[in-house]
Amino acid sequence: MMVEDHAYSVTVSPDHQHANGEIDIASLHAQDSTGLLDRIDRAVVWDIPLTTPFRGITRRDGVLLHGPGGWGEVAPFWDYGSEASAPWLAAGLSQALGRAFLPRYRETIAVNVTVPEVGAEHAVEMVRSSGARTAKVKVSGRPEQRAADLERLEAVRSAVGRAGKVRIDVNGAWDVDTARENLPRMDRAAGGLEYVEQPCAAVYDLADLRRAVDVPIAADESIRLSANPLEVVHRRAADVAILKVAPLGGVNRALDMAERLGLPAVVSSALDTSVGIMAGATLAFSLPSLSHACGLGTVRLLTQDVAEPSVVPHNGTLRLDAGAPVSERLLGEVKAGPYLTKHWETRLLHLAGALHARRQREARDPSRAVAGLPL
Repeated sequence: MMVEDHAYSVTVSPDHQHANGEIDIASLHAQDSTGLLDRIDRAVVWDIPLTTPFRGITRRDGVLLHGPGGWGEVAPFWDYGSEASAPWLAAGLSQALGRAFLPRYRETIAVNVTVPEVGAEHAVEMVRSSGARTAKVKVSGRPEQRAADLERLEAVRSAVGRAGKVRIDVNGAWDVDTARENLPRMDRAAGGLEYVEQPCAAVYDLADLRRAVDVPIAADESIRLSANPLEVVHRRAADVAILKVAPLGGVNRALDMAERLGLPAVVSSALDTSVGIMAGATLAFSLPSLSHACGLGTVRLLTQDVAEPSVVPHNGTLRLDAGAPVSERLLGEVKAGPYLTKHWETRLLHLAGALHARRQREARDPSRAVAGLPL
């Protein structure tokens, strides 16, 4: 199968006009030469508006795969190519095809509230309504927005109180000099930062920054998007590891990654529905050590969900008994239209091709697996 990143141009024929949200499984199986999707008996594309713009998008979409293990979610962002998105398919398949037994070390998980780039008053409302004692605040990274970032941090600190914790996420937007200038100001505005997540894009810049500032550094993209995530450890570039199940290829692989990194972990999500959040919660319950609040409360950033009840924290806590029963009624409300449905059918085939090719490469040469971990 040919795999071309971003090659998802499709034409919706009259035969597909009825296929709102439901991918034709027979057609999918017939086109999938890899066999990876053979045991999937249903694929439903969802499309949900966000409550507020996030990462420059106003809607989130993905596909739910159903198999003998239940539902799995595949929802890489559209700016990710096939190679980067292949682990997301691996994670969704691991959910849908069956879950291995994993130990559980705790009954509850502390969860942070995620505060997007909103005004100070809105930020306060989000924090107080969540009941969380830890807030993760998105900062823009743009000089013209620094005053708004500082105002948002001051507001969030007032909302969580002196005993609460505030962390920021920069998504790699700063260079080292900018980070050295901005971090002390944001640390003061926040009344002390728990950590800063991915302030710089490059691992060597994280390492330089870590030696220059007192604020702890957390690595996200440097782990989940890297061909060598262990470089974060080798360069002593981070104090905390952000672990996201989908881009790491599934719960078991994320557990292995946590062990190899050997850093305090924070399990986070990627704007998932409750199906994806449950994968993250499974990881969080299964980590032998978990000392930080996790980023598993982002279902609240979606205007709708696919499960009833939704997997959302209450007063900043997610319980072990939280489930994700997919609701046919809710599915019917969030199913995508025919164009996006066909688009995802095409993309799934590209992802299956990329995942199959990657597994073949790793089988021939295990040293090519990311951090030595096969996908």
